[in-house]
Amino acid sequence: MRQPSSASLVFFLFTSFLFAVACSRLAAVPYRRWRKRLNRGIQMRYLHTMVRVKDLDASLHFYTTLLGLKEVRRIENEKGRFTLVFLAASDDIDQATANQAPCLELTYNWDTEDYTGGRNFGHLAYEVDNIYEYCEHLQKNGVTINRPPREGRMAFVRSPDGISFEILQKGGNLPVAEPWASMPNIGSW
Repeated sequence: MRQPSSASLVFFLFTSFLFAVACSRLAAVPYRRWRKRLNRGIQMRYLHTMVRVKDLDASLHFYTTLLGLKEVRRIENEKGRFTLVFLAASDDIDQATANQAPCLELTYNWDTEDYTGGRNFGHLAYEVDNIYEYCEHLQKNGVTINRPPREGRMAFVRSPDGISFEILQKGGNLPVAEPWASMPNIGSW
C-alpha cells in the first residue's frame, strides 16, 4: 500500500475541515431562524398607564403643578363625552412627544360616575433627584405624605382620586434626616 503524500494529507484535512464547518453552519441555520421568530413574537414597548379621574382640574393640578409631570397631548372627544390627557415625567418628555410613550393617561369622563379602586392596581412610581425636597414641596402644598421617606429612599402619596403614587430617590439612599425619620405613616399607601 502506498503512503499518501503530505500534499494529499493536507488536502484531505482541509476539505474535512470545510465539510465540518459547512455542516455546523447548516445545523445552526434553523436555530437562528427559530430564535429570530421567537424574538419577533415578543417585541413590545410600554405605552401608558390609564387612570380615571373625577375632577380633571384637581387632578391636573396634582400631577402637573405638584408632582411636576408635563402634559404632552390631549384628546377631547365630544361624541364619546370624555377627555384624555397624556402626561410625562421631565426626563421622558422628548420620547413621549415623539413616540407618544411612556405616558400617564388621565381619563376624564364628562358624565359623573363613581369609580371604586381595586387592590389589583398597586401604584404609579417615579424617581426624583432629592426625595426630601420633593416631599417637602408636596407637603407645603397640602399633599399628605402617607408613607414618609424615613430611610431617604421611598415615599408614598395619593392623588385626589386615591391613586397611590410611589416616589423613589434616584441613585442611592439619601442620609436619614428629620423630620422624615420619625414621621409616622398616615392612612393607607
